[in-house]
Amino acid sequence: MTGLPRATLAAVGVTVLLAVAGIGARAAAQRPSPSGDLTGQLLVATPLMPDPTFMRTVIYMVRHDSGGAMGLVLNRPMVEIPLARVLEQLGIESKDASGTIRTHYGGPVERTRGFMLHTADYVGASTVLIKDGVAMTWQPEIWRAIADGTGPRRRLFILGHSGWAPGQLEAEMGAGHWVAVPADEALVFDEDYDGKWPRAMARRRINL
Repeated sequence: MTGLPRATLAAVGVTVLLAVAGIGARAAAQRPSPSGDLTGQLLVATPLMPDPTFMRTVIYMVRHDSGGAMGLVLNRPMVEIPLARVLEQLGIESKDASGTIRTHYGGPVERTRGFMLHTADYVGASTVLIKDGVAMTWQPEIWRAIADGTGPRRRLFILGHSGWAPGQLEAEMGAGHWVAVPADEALVFDEDYDGKWPRAMARRRINL
């Protein structure tokens, strides 16, 4: 399983970990999409990827438009945090909360910003419906739903994101560093973190 050292996360306070950003709003207000819009697809690093940060990563694309692109890494799990501790930091009643929630590394940009990628059976005021039953929420409202048992059926709590300037992702794909493949609920949300990359790579189209 690939992940960041525990010390990396332990050095950051939970209050900071749960910070929310206007970046989610920017994802919702998309600019016109370029041809070959990758929103809702998986971006998979190929063996030609030169950046060790992204080697063997699988990224769910939440935005791809004329202003650039944004995605969340799916296969870099980090540490687990007690759910009660998270709720307490957000000022939500937590005395009956049990269990933990795992944190995931979403990318090198704004690594203390939190996003909840989840199934679209939950829709809150700040939820962005992305594609094919996958959604993203970045405000604490979703934690209240999780606490009272009305949250999404499947979810990933992700810290940070991956971002590209206009034209940057297209150039990297042209260099063979990434391929785009279809996403589905199982590949996005299951806990087979070691298996996500080879499974995603197996979905590549072979052009003869």
